[in-house]
Amino acid sequence: MAEVFAARRDRLRERYADNGGAVLISRPANVRYLAGTAPPGAVLLIGPDGDTLCCPATPLSGVPESGRTDEALRPALLPEDGPDPVIVAAGLARRAKAGELAVEEHHLTVARYRAIGSEVPGLRLADVGLAVERQRIVKDEEEIACLRIAAEITDQALGELLESILVGRTERHLALELERRLVDHGADGPAFPTSVATGPNSGRRGHRPTDRRVEEGDFLTVCVGADYRGYRCEIGRTFVIGTTPADWQIELYELVFAAQRAARESLRPGMAYRDVDLAARRILDGAGHGAGLAPLTGHGVGLEIDEDPQLTPAAMGKLDACVPVTVEPGVHLPGRGGVRIDDTLVVRQEADGGPELLTITTKELLAL
Repeated sequence: MAEVFAARRDRLRERYADNGGAVLISRPANVRYLAGTAPPGAVLLIGPDGDTLCCPATPLSGVPESGRTDEALRPALLPEDGPDPVIVAAGLARRAKAGELAVEEHHLTVARYRAIGSEVPGLRLADVGLAVERQRIVKDEEEIACLRIAAEITDQALGELLESILVGRTERHLALELERRLVDHGADGPAFPTSVATGPNSGRRGHRPTDRRVEEGDFLTVCVGADYRGYRCEIGRTFVIGTTPADWQIELYELVFAAQRAARESLRPGMAYRDVDLAARRILDGAGHGAGLAPLTGHGVGLEIDEDPQLTPAAMGKLDACVPVTVEPGVHLPGRGGVRIDDTLVVRQEADGGPELLTITTKELLAL
């Protein structure tokens, strides 16, 4: 992987080489993408004479959450109560005679940005913008392999939960059990706070579990994902508890399923982001649910659970191959509940079989 990380850094270095410039990366996910690790507080300096990882004096490898450092990097370990790694990195750039330092203005606080100017005078500052985030959109096959394992872990944990007795248990308890099962199966942890919603709470995007207990006849919606070696996936499913689904539940489920399938089938290289959203949205809107729909139908995943691209009505841009995204339409009926169906897929060429479905737990409307 050392060659992979070096190649990623070189793509950034080339943008600033003509001016003898350097790049300072401070956003943790971007540091990890370029360095292989992101210990707490670490920043990465990509300089004209080499690359340095500056961070408080903590181990640079050995814990799954922080990854494993590219050994080609020079470490600069700082006392825990020592100077700000951002200032140290900027000083190293000046000593390397960099004429310009490009920083992540969207991540640095105003105070840290001003501190660079006052502590390292004479160093011209520029904005690297979202260059690293854009570079992260298309994944290599090793990244996709990590996402695939994260999805397998998530499917296992969810499948085991569905085999247990659910009636009478609280949303909060079920969410905690799911997260424990993720770790039992090899996850570094949950990819995001697990959502379990029952009855009138079901179908809400991002619902935080409560002490409401599962009752017979409820819709139960679950949204969960594993973090494996820093890569995060997402799955969402809806079930009925303890009885044959009511007619309105079947009708609503079939509607959301049709919308989700339409969006999944539209995932191909060259498809506009907004057209993927539209494929699902027009079905739900046509059934009279347009006013209450979420602002997006899906989003990218990777080192963060919510990355670009964003599948929204106003999104600009087109899909590339090897871009992992979620497809997650849903409908919530106030006071009654609702349905969410959420998968993680990888965009593939039609010659390669079309979109690769990573999360394979059944989408049949099961009565548990």
